[in-house]
Amino acid sequence: MGETDLTLWGMGTVRNLRVHWMLMEMGLQYTFFPVHPRSGETYTAEFLKINPRHKVPVLRHGDVVVTESAAIIEYVSEAFEPPTGIYVPSTCRERAKLNEWCFFIMTEFDAHTLYVIRRHTTFSSLYGTAPTACEAAKDYFMDQLKAISPMIGNDGFLLGDKLSCADILLTTCLDWAIEYGFDLPENIVSYHQRNSNRPAYLGAFEKTFSDPASIPKLMGLPR
Repeated sequence: MGETDLTLWGMGTVRNLRVHWMLMEMGLQYTFFPVHPRSGETYTAEFLKINPRHKVPVLRHGDVVVTESAAIIEYVSEAFEPPTGIYVPSTCRERAKLNEWCFFIMTEFDAHTLYVIRRHTTFSSLYGTAPTACEAAKDYFMDQLKAISPMIGNDGFLLGDKLSCADILLTTCLDWAIEYGFDLPENIVSYHQRNSNRPAYLGAFEKTFSDPASIPKLMGLPR
């Protein structure tokens, strides 16, 4: 693992897990501040200088600060030499296909469906209950998941025979789906198991949920 000038803020959620996972897949050393998104730490004057939007994860690489988990993992994959087994696009066409997957996963799965459910179940004390909205979100999630299920390649990844940013995003969205008890297609379950058993994922999980109280009740995930 090479010396780098990397600092990461963020823990306690799968969105933060994504960044730890990518950094570990890349074999990079980094300084870690275990800031939880709902601890109040993100509203301190010191943190607001780093990210005025008071959100984690945040990655600082030298004088570059990157926020939003999808943007961070894509930056890390391109800022450093990827090891064997990590996919990084080399042409605009390849990048467009990767972006297509990433934008789809972040909008249709992360934000549009799963976070609707998360707001009105896990955080119902803040946002209220909305059973009809949650059921509609679940139905839409499953409809879109079944549409992409046949697109997972024979090698078990979304793009060729290597793990990509898109795989990290999809796997962590599936973490949420498993937490909420979704009945996933068999090949999606296998896809999730393969990726969540990778050493970098397991290491990232341990670091992300280093506070035992923050560990989600995820079926089939490490304890």
